[in-house]
Amino acid sequence: MSKITIIGAGSVGATIANDAVIMGIASEVVLIDVKKDKAYGEALDIYQGTRYCSPAIVRSGDYADAEGSDIVVITSGIARKPGQSRLDLIQTNAGIIKDITKQIVAHAPDAIFIIVSNPVDVLTYIFHRASGIPENRIIGTGTSLDTARLQTELARYFHITPRNVHAHVYGEHGDSSFVPWSLARIGNNRIEDLKRMGSKGVPTDWDYNYEAMENFVHNSGAEVIRTKGATFYAIAISVCNICKCILTGIGTALTVSTMMHGEYGIDDVCLSTLTVVDRKGVCYKVPNELTEEELRKLRNSADRLKEVIAQVNL
Repeated sequence: MSKITIIGAGSVGATIANDAVIMGIASEVVLIDVKKDKAYGEALDIYQGTRYCSPAIVRSGDYADAEGSDIVVITSGIARKPGQSRLDLIQTNAGIIKDITKQIVAHAPDAIFIIVSNPVDVLTYIFHRASGIPENRIIGTGTSLDTARLQTELARYFHITPRNVHAHVYGEHGDSSFVPWSLARIGNNRIEDLKRMGSKGVPTDWDYNYEAMENFVHNSGAEVIRTKGATFYAIAISVCNICKCILTGIGTALTVSTMMHGEYGIDDVCLSTLTVVDRKGVCYKVPNELTEEELRKLRNSADRLKEVIAQVNL
């Protein structure tokens, strides 16, 4: 039996709730939103489909209904408005997160908290500072979606299941993120070696462009927004995967945003590196050996996030 509370019943929050039911990872899902009718309608719509899924209770409620939650997922926030600066948006969403934090922690102090709202690394840091929750129970989705985009695109190119693609996106969930290509493997082989070995399925004219792939990852979200108006399916399934990894209790390495304490020479900021999560939340960070250039990029990403945090009224 597991209970997941989702704060924010917009497209992302509602899709997370629906996916959690379909995947059978929660026996109870609670949707909370300031628009109570919206939360009620989404919960009712999802619940009426549980006849064809694993048995689950899906309902709307208030913060008090989060009591006993194993996981609390926070998706609330506003999108950037025309003429609004990025800093103004961050300050507004920071205020929303701080208000939510005071209310939800009082009712679900033992939950593991997953921050989805953007800018996710900054808001994960703010949640740390405002909540008093032990750090192992605070996880930002970070570059988990970016990593999924990278792995599925590499899988498409190399004609292989994404499960056999081991390549990840590090840093912030934003423009300063990067791929540590020195760690990337396709079916246990370095990408550079695949052509040399004459692997079947690898194009004979292979001339892979790492920069182009990273640009693809950076621009994917904007492309989805341009063509359909919003992104929610991929981030929802990414969140549900994190929930599944937590609830199964089997240590799983994920690129999620967590507080740094000197790893790679980085301190007092939340960003994504490969991190093992289990039933207790954050178990440990995988100490990968990065090249000097990769270290520079990771530290640059941390510095950029710190510059933003320094301007936010915490």
